[in-house]
Amino acid sequence: MTMAKKRDSERLKAERDAVIPRSVRTLTDLFVESASGHTLRDVDGRGYTDLTGGIGVTTTGHRPDSVVRAIREQLDRYLHLCFMVFNYEPYVALAKRMREIAPLPDGKSAFFNSGAEAIENAVKTARASTRRAAVVSFRNSFHGRTLLTLALTGKYEPYKVGFEPFAPEVFQAGFPYHYRCPPGHSEAECGGLALEGLEELFYAQVPAEKVAAIVFEPVQGEGGFIVPPKEFVRGLRKLASEHGIVLVDDEVQAGLGRTARMFAIEHFGVQPDLVCTAKALGGGLPISGLTGRAEIMDAPVPGSIGGTFGGNPLACVAAIENLRLIESSLGAAARLGREISKRLEEIREAHPLVGDVRGLGCMQALEFVRDPRTKEPAKEETKAIQREARERGLLVLTAGMYDNVIRLLPPITMPLEAMARALDVLDESITAVERAR
Repeated sequence: MTMAKKRDSERLKAERDAVIPRSVRTLTDLFVESASGHTLRDVDGRGYTDLTGGIGVTTTGHRPDSVVRAIREQLDRYLHLCFMVFNYEPYVALAKRMREIAPLPDGKSAFFNSGAEAIENAVKTARASTRRAAVVSFRNSFHGRTLLTLALTGKYEPYKVGFEPFAPEVFQAGFPYHYRCPPGHSEAECGGLALEGLEELFYAQVPAEKVAAIVFEPVQGEGGFIVPPKEFVRGLRKLASEHGIVLVDDEVQAGLGRTARMFAIEHFGVQPDLVCTAKALGGGLPISGLTGRAEIMDAPVPGSIGGTFGGNPLACVAAIENLRLIESSLGAAARLGREISKRLEEIREAHPLVGDVRGLGCMQALEFVRDPRTKEPAKEETKAIQREARERGLLVLTAGMYDNVIRLLPPITMPLEAMARALDVLDESITAVERAR
């Protein structure tokens, strides 16, 4: 690093601290100068392999060529009109595309700016459809940072600190977390216990006939890439149908190719009533979607759903092209996911710090523990591994209820050999931290 580059970096950090509040946390101090595919370069001239994926956004890599071309073409037409005022084709075309791929029949769609907005509007739509108030979510979940989505989110720190009171009529049930389920229970039995807990909630806290929606992630994202048993997801669908409850599938992080299926819920053979998308949808531009059964989506009165920037034309054309790219890459995602899974199992066998590996497709994680018998979370060691990996040129994110999980979010288009090198670096980083203990 040249002294000039170092001075640039230090100046930018000082400027950041002077004008950005500490509540807006940045994982690293590095400033990015450019990014392409699975790599990025900082202002100091150093290159990195990026497995953070913009927290699940860059599923097709940084700046996919066809998405960039679609954006450039739209730039010459118009930037903003507001779909609440004018009709424009990209919004309608994206809704038609969502109907084609959605994991439910005859879907209608509305578009917003963020995953939290999609979840909020799912709850509003479910309430309008059922004429009920209550909503059920799950512990260890993450659904956003707005006040309603914070109420739905099943982790207190850091998301909820100092922001009480939260929206009322939100109830949380236990989610099946097999690695930390009581000993002696199979994965299916762990799911059964969670379903029993949900039914107890209906008796003890809120009657099922007062519940408008059950909101769940088919793979918990911020919770640590926890994959529930198929029996649990199918049980949710059965309970929701029996009680007239809208089943809301939060695919904000797990959806759109991340698990090597277009939607993660496809792994479970279940159809939701509403599905929320965001993150990967726009290929890097901010857009989210709510897609659902027509009779539910049509329940809110005209003008009650929407927003100034929701479904912006640039984001819509980016999403249409990115969905095409995702769909054509699902086979590659499955192959990449198999290689990741195989290598993570080898890493687990080689390292006592690794308590569990889990995930689906290109959404996989390692959970670190200090003692494999007690499963004491290794939070500090996890952070040390993350730092060590960065020093070796690999960027990864942490997650989990105890912040002891490293999650991998590679582009589904990442070459196998590049992924192998990245996992070598992760392996070496774990070794370095274990030796330093």
